[in-house]
Amino acid sequence: MLVEVKVQSLGLDRTSNMPVLILQEIEGDRVLPIWIGPGEASAIAMRLADMKFSRPLTHDLLASVLSGLGGELRCVVITRVADSTYYAELMIERGKDQFSVDARPSDSIAVALRADARIFTEEELLERASVEISEEDANFTLEGTEPESEGGSPFSNADELKEYLRQLNPEDFGRFSP
Repeated sequence: MLVEVKVQSLGLDRTSNMPVLILQEIEGDRVLPIWIGPGEASAIAMRLADMKFSRPLTHDLLASVLSGLGGELRCVVITRVADSTYYAELMIERGKDQFSVDARPSDSIAVALRADARIFTEEELLERASVEISEEDANFTLEGTEPESEGGSPFSNADELKEYLRQLNPEDFGRFSP
């Protein structure tokens, strides 16, 4: 089952010096952290800050090419995780044709933000790799940045990650500026 999520925050994990994208379910408090690369984090942070450039950046270019070819990004789906690497698909519609394109979650989300497309994840991912955050913790704002593999985590299992996230304070994250 798919669950719609939104970008809740973007930060820098000070323990690993890696950017972390925090996705939160739209109708709930569970979050899904994904460690991403600095380039993708910059692209996401720039879009969240509504920064404008005179020339299109890579993710802007992809969104423009897709639109120029008559396609529309319907949504992004984070489909699975294997060996600490997350996988996603761009769900594209062009006329009566629908197809998916394999992509990294960070790139997918950077394009989705530019195309105003919805973001989904599999329920199983939220159950396995998420934690519930309280109302006061949900309001922390991070701005944020590639480990060797997309979604690579310094944690060996989901329980270790959950415990780490439960103990985090917003001050534990650095601020990231594109």
